[in-house]
Amino acid sequence: MHKIIRFLQPVVRFNIRYPFWVVGISIALAVLAGSFAVKLTVDTDIANLLPSSHPNVQALNQLQEQAGGETEMRVAIKSPDFEANVAFAELLAEESLKLYYPRRDFNFFNRAEFRRDTEILKDNALYLATAAELREIIEFLEDEIEIARQEANPFFVDFLDDFDDEEEEERNIDRFQDSYDELIPPEYPASDDSTLVILTLYPTGSQSDIRYLEDMFEAYDGLISRLNPASFHPDMEVQFGGRLKRHLNEFESIMNDVFNSFALGISSVILLVMFYFWIKKLINYRRGASSKQRHSFFQHVIRMPVPILIIGIPLVISLMWTFGITYFQLGVLNTMTSVLFVILFGLGIDYGIHFYARYIEFRASGDRVEKSVLQAYQKTGTAIFVSAVTTASALFVLMFADFRGFSEFGFIAGTGILLALFCMLFILPALLVIFDRWRWILLIKRSDEVHLEPVIQRYPFSSQIVIFGVLISVIVLSFSWNLKFEYQFGNLEPVFEEYEQFREFASGVDESSRRNPAYIIADNDDEVFEVLEILRERQRSNPNTMIHDVEALQERFPPSQELANEKLMYIAEVRRLLQNSFIEGQESETLDILRRGSQTTEPLDENLIPEFLKNRFTTRDGEIGRFVIVYPNQGLSDGLKSIAFKDEISEVTLENGRVYHAASTSIVAASMLELMRAESPYMVAATFVIVFLFIFFSFGNLRWSLIALIPLIIGLIWLFGIMLIFGLKFNFYNLVVLPAVLGIGCDNGVHLAHRFRDEGRKNMWEVLRSTGQHITIGSLTTMMGFAGLLFTNHPGLQSIGVMAVVGIGMTLFTALTFLPSMVQLLEDKKMMHD
Repeated sequence: MHKIIRFLQPVVRFNIRYPFWVVGISIALAVLAGSFAVKLTVDTDIANLLPSSHPNVQALNQLQEQAGGETEMRVAIKSPDFEANVAFAELLAEESLKLYYPRRDFNFFNRAEFRRDTEILKDNALYLATAAELREIIEFLEDEIEIARQEANPFFVDFLDDFDDEEEEERNIDRFQDSYDELIPPEYPASDDSTLVILTLYPTGSQSDIRYLEDMFEAYDGLISRLNPASFHPDMEVQFGGRLKRHLNEFESIMNDVFNSFALGISSVILLVMFYFWIKKLINYRRGASSKQRHSFFQHVIRMPVPILIIGIPLVISLMWTFGITYFQLGVLNTMTSVLFVILFGLGIDYGIHFYARYIEFRASGDRVEKSVLQAYQKTGTAIFVSAVTTASALFVLMFADFRGFSEFGFIAGTGILLALFCMLFILPALLVIFDRWRWILLIKRSDEVHLEPVIQRYPFSSQIVIFGVLISVIVLSFSWNLKFEYQFGNLEPVFEEYEQFREFASGVDESSRRNPAYIIADNDDEVFEVLEILRERQRSNPNTMIHDVEALQERFPPSQELANEKLMYIAEVRRLLQNSFIEGQESETLDILRRGSQTTEPLDENLIPEFLKNRFTTRDGEIGRFVIVYPNQGLSDGLKSIAFKDEISEVTLENGRVYHAASTSIVAASMLELMRAESPYMVAATFVIVFLFIFFSFGNLRWSLIALIPLIIGLIWLFGIMLIFGLKFNFYNLVVLPAVLGIGCDNGVHLAHRFRDEGRKNMWEVLRSTGQHITIGSLTTMMGFAGLLFTNHPGLQSIGVMAVVGIGMTLFTALTFLPSMVQLLEDKKMMHD
């Protein structure tokens, strides 16, 4: 590492000689990169965190291509007058389809659903029943006829009458009854008390077009106001929203979190750095000869922002370069990488702090500007280079992960660290020359009368600290198996009050147990039936099945004449049984439904099937797709249940060897969770190995390498202890930052170990007074960069902030206590500097 620093020293000399050219060209390149960086947007779709080659992602993309994947907007209309609600909904539906969007030259909505024509379905209900349901109906009717025949016999006595179970008698028709209720809903989507109706609208544009969504909701709010709901009924209330609006709210929330964390993190970092260097320079200035102290206190105060400019300009340049490269390489940011700007600000400033602090010390000793810059580069460059390259390499390891939350985080953060290193080593020296020549850095030579001798030579209580630290570490490791992973997706998502209020307002209409469906798209109708049978067999054979129901329109609407004729034969048999004299005159709601629905005598024309029934089975082109829809029997907000559902249905292999994969966002989320769990241990292990190899390569000595790793190892163990005490859990957000904490946490140990080795024996307090200050400020700035996430609305981003702040805080604490104690203990045993 020393050879690399010496090899690049001519670059520093060139920058000292031509500082204005260096700074000018760098800023011009930063402006160019920044013009592309501002085009970056945030993609909140978790499906895009998996590689595009993942089979479930490919299946989801195929589903979106064929079915459109459109997300509807729901409008809830509520008043005591049902007729007024219907009248307003019909007018609103008509006007909604006329709502024009001039920016894209199309109407905002392309389809509306409100009134449902169910008469044709009631007249042909049995034609839309499956073959299995028709067989059950026939068995039910045969049982009813037999019961009626027995009851008509005056000599028949049922000795088992007291043990009959009505539910048992009707079980054969339960499945059809459930399907009938699902297929043939009420004419209007209304609540049980008829005070609430729901209008459903389908947007023309894409939900990824945020500007379109913003304009659509603004225009729709104006449309409702213009139609004046109160003119239909004075108590009428209209709200609109749903998952489409939640998507917009989520995007806006993340963007607000990014800007708020940016403002909070950067402002706190700026204030800390500004006050630290102002005090440090003022103290060094006061140590100079009184005859040379010609500047007033006020002149020092007005120069307080100077350190921020000297360190901040190279840092901002590196950030512009980083996100300009990100724009060309990735195009977008994801939820996890969206906050990297403020994180890299806190990380990158660390290298500038070390360089600038050492420069102040050399200038205060009486060296000229150029010599002080070169000495700061020579003395600090190696430690900065090692820590930055180690951190960047640890982050670049993440690029090998298939989980894009890891790989993209690693690419952006690693690139940002290297560019920050470059700017601090080669652009910051040019700024030092400029500002010092302009007399904006007020430093004078330290007076000969000032002697800076450490008061205490030894680090106190070193053996006790080492014993206590080892004991705590052993205890934490013994309980580490209690560390938990957060599987509840809902606990990692922000709660949007507007969305929750709309859900509550619109509840009670068309509520169904069939939620979070997964889709399998078959190539032909025969394979649709084979997939159906395979999935139903899994449902029957698995006592812990996650499958609630499986359906395909091909079962209900026969795709061939042969299947249609088979169904018509079943219906004819039902008609024959219904005409049996024993039940022909019976009054029963169930029998009335069967009588009306069994009048079909010829295949039903596809065009007669209402759109609301065909929608979930229809392709983007309006044709009936070969979709097999699988419904889970439980909610999938629990990651373990989501994984169980995925494992049961994700892959279906047919007899001919054809393999189909299920598609849904829940399955993609489960796959993402599994992939992260599988890759995390390898990423953490690989990161640690890379860190160790770089540190060993830097020191060339196993003992000093292990000493440099003390803050990282002990700090990480103590981080786990804090997690155990406060019940903190790992999740798929903060696991991303754990390898980053490994890379960042090694910095403190590297800087202190380098300085300990260079200064020789008995210089513990001298090292801590100088380098100890620098690593403290550097760590605090990094922690402040992450601390901005603690105040976001997103629980997942908050968990990143907690993990990073506690982890880096623990590595700093152990660097200032455990590491010097261990060094002191080894010195006492004469095992150092030999």
